[in-house]
Amino acid sequence: MATASSRRAEGEREFAMRDADFRVIADAIYDHAGIVIGDHKKELVYSRLARRLRQLGLRDFTAYLARLDGPNGDGERNHLINALTTNHTNFFREPHHFDYIKDVLVPHWKTRAAKTGDKTLKIWSAGSSTGEESYTLAMTLDAALKSDPGWKWKILATDIDTNVLKHCREGSYPATAISGIPKGYRSYCERDRRDGANRFVMSPVLKSHMVFNRLNLHASWPIKTKFDAIFCRNVTIYFDGPSKQRLIERFATLLKPDACLFLGHSESLLGGKVDMSPVGRTIYAFRGGVHNV
Repeated sequence: MATASSRRAEGEREFAMRDADFRVIADAIYDHAGIVIGDHKKELVYSRLARRLRQLGLRDFTAYLARLDGPNGDGERNHLINALTTNHTNFFREPHHFDYIKDVLVPHWKTRAAKTGDKTLKIWSAGSSTGEESYTLAMTLDAALKSDPGWKWKILATDIDTNVLKHCREGSYPATAISGIPKGYRSYCERDRRDGANRFVMSPVLKSHMVFNRLNLHASWPIKTKFDAIFCRNVTIYFDGPSKQRLIERFATLLKPDACLFLGHSESLLGGKVDMSPVGRTIYAFRGGVHNV
């Protein structure tokens, strides 16, 4: 009988995956997370889940599907999502968004605070991945507000992937990643004592403003607060039209009247029902609001 290694050497797959198996997996991740996986991603699904099958000691995808339907199915679906979601990001990605916060929103918030006496800010980084976006937001806010005492601000960073949330909480990154951080912000980067030559960690000052939680954007949200800004960049590209529309409508209910919604470079609100319009490149505000008169 051919071994797994001999089958690979002969160009055969290590695990049998039928079209029907792929469809069950695609349906499962859509039902659980709203993520659309087309037929063109069969090879990606196979390569990423093959690792999981090896880890579990399973012989084929039929056994894996049985596990998804078994008593440990909920936990396995989390592993499935972790395996199939892509978490590519970097510090100060799409820098015009952070320039808008620094140059437009922060002055607006200061003017608002002078009128209301309220110096609290809440920002949501939805789909935070490994944390670079959340910490970029934190660096931008801390640098812009620290000369004006009394501000209380929090960043809620959420993701469906439990593995990347672990990275968020640690706030530890390869030394090469610092090249994406402008020199004026590098004081927030500290040597990682565990591996100082090759890694750095984000300052405790930033971490004190961060809250990291797992959240499935496709499920219910235990969130009752209103946000001054929501970042959801390069997330809706994985959703179909109806799922994307529902997500944007839900975001709108959690935005303050003068808040902004930030999307990714290939995303837009075109054709949506939410009464928002662009105030910058992939930056949206309610019509008639402070930023959109």
